[in-house]
Amino acid sequence: MDEVNGIIRVLIIDDSAVVRQTLSEILESDTLIEVVGTASDPYRAVEKLRTVKPDVITLDVEMPRMDGLTFLRKLMAQAPIPVVICSSLTGAGTDTQIRALEYGAVDIITKPVLGTRQFLEESRVRILDAVKGAARARIGRQQAIPAPAVVQRKLPAAQSLSETTEKVIAVGASTGGTEAIRILLSSLPEDCPGILIVQHMPEGFTRSFAERLNSLCRINVKEAEDGDSLLRGHALIAPGNRHMRLRRSGARYVVGLEDGPLVSRHRPSVNVLFRSVARYAGANAIGVILTGMGSDGTEGLLEMREAGAYTIGQDEDSSVVYGMPREAWHRGAVEKQAGLVEISGFITRHVSNN
Repeated sequence: MDEVNGIIRVLIIDDSAVVRQTLSEILESDTLIEVVGTASDPYRAVEKLRTVKPDVITLDVEMPRMDGLTFLRKLMAQAPIPVVICSSLTGAGTDTQIRALEYGAVDIITKPVLGTRQFLEESRVRILDAVKGAARARIGRQQAIPAPAVVQRKLPAAQSLSETTEKVIAVGASTGGTEAIRILLSSLPEDCPGILIVQHMPEGFTRSFAERLNSLCRINVKEAEDGDSLLRGHALIAPGNRHMRLRRSGARYVVGLEDGPLVSRHRPSVNVLFRSVARYAGANAIGVILTGMGSDGTEGLLEMREAGAYTIGQDEDSSVVYGMPREAWHRGAVEKQAGLVEISGFITRHVSNN
């Protein structure tokens, strides 16, 4: 970033001339962003990188000569630069783009196969937010941990249907959150309290994200469906473009999904989840706010703490973007601030002691 003027320099890599032109127009409509180059494939991008020093790269996944995922892995290994994936949403593509987040991309912008220009223009605010968030990202700061061995999950059916967890864990994240959530869930035991997660992610990606986590973690992970029970050893992830709330149904905790307006500029919103947890779980809840740009989750986490919940915020050093955790910390919503790899320990100790 231009330290004097605060200008964010962007390189656009996409094989579509229409996308390159449209993204250039959208990004340069903001006085704080400068498009320093475009490239139709990764090989041309490498040539550009010899002469320009971008702060952010927007990257398509499916391109000729070299796919975006291969380029991303090489880039992160040799000269890490924050990358925003801008790619078509297809069934096969979602898995690839989830992999891109694992390899170091900080955000995803989707584009349709048809009507791309109009869609991108209508997504102007989302695109600008993604690029600005990426410019603030700390690349290479997250600490990887080995995925645990696959284990047989042991939850008797009768217990799963009749009992609720004594505790509820609610997690909110945005930019950089996919890897943070993986690291957190991979560190939790298979008998941990039920977990509700809101990760800012486009519609169509959360199912693949949940399936990926389910294959890596000791706990069961799935995309939430309306009316799902919250069970010990299970994590439910809010679907893209749907708010998720905690409710009570007799002795059980269940989740409700709804459309509704954007809250804190997001759907799903972390604030919506946290407020419902404050109302229905109170002191039986643990709230965790992870890396992300903006302030979504601050008000809800504050309500959780005021209701007696134990609240944890990711610290600056381990956050890709220290925005949401910082705002929550400054507002007094966070009781304990900790590094990412330490958070699971604070959760398990709190559960054991209470």
